[in-house]
Amino acid sequence: MAEKPPSSSSSGVLKEILLSYTYVSIWITLSFSVIIYNKYILDPQLYNWSFPISLTLIHMAFCSTLAFIFVRVLKIFSSVSIPKSTYLRSVIPVGALYALSLWLSNSAYIFLSVSFIQMLKALMPVAVYSISLLFKRDRFKPTTMLNMLSVSLGVAVAAYGEARFNLWGVALQLGAVVFEATRLVMIEMLLNSRGIKLNPIQTLYYVAPCCFIFLLVPWIFVELPLLRVLSNTFSVSGFDVLIFGTNSSCAFALNLAVFLLVGKTSALTMNVAGVVKDWLLITFSWSVIKDTVTPLNLAGYGLAFVGVAYYNRCKFLALREQEAQRKAIKSDEEAAALMRQRQGNKHSQA
Repeated sequence: MAEKPPSSSSSGVLKEILLSYTYVSIWITLSFSVIIYNKYILDPQLYNWSFPISLTLIHMAFCSTLAFIFVRVLKIFSSVSIPKSTYLRSVIPVGALYALSLWLSNSAYIFLSVSFIQMLKALMPVAVYSISLLFKRDRFKPTTMLNMLSVSLGVAVAAYGEARFNLWGVALQLGAVVFEATRLVMIEMLLNSRGIKLNPIQTLYYVAPCCFIFLLVPWIFVELPLLRVLSNTFSVSGFDVLIFGTNSSCAFALNLAVFLLVGKTSALTMNVAGVVKDWLLITFSWSVIKDTVTPLNLAGYGLAFVGVAYYNRCKFLALREQEAQRKAIKSDEEAAALMRQRQGNKHSQA
């Protein structure tokens, strides 16, 4: 059998690289857009619609509807059979954590700048590692803990240098980080460990309705009374429908982009791309929105960035080692099977 020409192999690799960069670019663009759009809607000095629960409810209703259409009507994505007991014990807790994370993270945009929120989000690996230790899903490693402490120190320095520091806004964003980290650990514990793998559309199909219901309770008591009072002073215009419609469409498209990025590359690629996105958002926040970014902000986030980059590198090496072990085990199994086949052939010939 003739070997493929080197040029054919090179063009295949080049095509794969270009596709990976395309998926990364789409995800960064959509994630960037959703964050800036949410900030625009919720910031008191911009669109001034300070109802984060209502905004999240609109997102969940929109995403639930489209996910249902994709799964049940168009059948582009297949539904995963989840037993009722698993749904109650696994999907609903994940939905509750997702609702809390979205609620608090959207609320933080009212009080904090985009750049500072991205700096606080650098604590996500710290939260995930700490919660994994709490639930005994990871082992304590002094080097990893030292790395997490360096990230925490960097974020603390960035917070100390923040020009528009707001304690309540920081508390909201840190709460969002904790709930999101817990959700990620719970997905691994409650779903992946049971062999249930969901892509982002399937996740929305099952989780978004749960989020909507969980958010409905605080919305009734916190924001609905205010909206009733304000309903006498404003009316919904075509511009409002355009704003919330396009905002929700961006949020849904972001989930499709996650499916493309993780499905065609890896979750680690998304983590690395997330670091690039954070720097772009900080630059945009400083240059376009005119948020104040102090040298101490940048110094602190720079330290956190180095810690996060080192964490991603360690994850990459660990994944590569696991892949090498899997290949070695598979190779040994194939060799053993071949050996047994040969011995069987010898016995049959004898």
